[in-house]
Amino acid sequence: MNKHIIYLAAGSGSRFGSNKLLCPLEGKPLFRHGLDTLAGLVRARKDCDLTIVSRYGPVLEAAQAAGARAVDSPDSARGLSFTIRAGLSALSPISPEDFLLFAAADQPRLGSGTAARLLDAARPGVLTAAACWEGQPGNPVLFSAALLPELEALTGDQGGRVVLRRHWDRCILLPAEDPLELADADTPEALLALRQGESDTLKSY
Repeated sequence: MNKHIIYLAAGSGSRFGSNKLLCPLEGKPLFRHGLDTLAGLVRARKDCDLTIVSRYGPVLEAAQAAGARAVDSPDSARGLSFTIRAGLSALSPISPEDFLLFAAADQPRLGSGTAARLLDAARPGVLTAAACWEGQPGNPVLFSAALLPELEALTGDQGGRVVLRRHWDRCILLPAEDPLELADADTPEALLALRQGESDTLKSY
């Protein structure tokens, strides 16, 4: 059984008005927060690997420097499903016994503890698991590779939530350590809220 972390860092930032992933947050680009957290987790655990999917040079360069698999995905401009498939293709072949943890690059407050608990949930019989706050699910989300055909069949801007909702009755909810971990930076106002430590922009499924 292999555990694969796929870091989705190819968003267009249409609601943000510019490339949000490169916006500064506490001295480094937004995307670097999650990348650094996950790369550090992979180095510490040694039971998982990290794949970064992006269409932006600075992100891909940082991924390579961190020792992660860097996947250039120009088709991500066509929607989230293309980013997901690019990551899955880079990992092929994937065994049905494997697990896939998807994390979003616009959630910079993700902590290693929450990501680690999701990875620890990967065991035979588990289909999905998601981080949550007060019962409200969000990213990251863990999928059994048994769901690989459904993930590969996503179209347009569909994401993992489509698959998760089909199997909601088998989803394990794991509380995050802080509500800010589920908060995204989809707009300049949301990024400002993150800077101020507010959590009113939770990315929910």
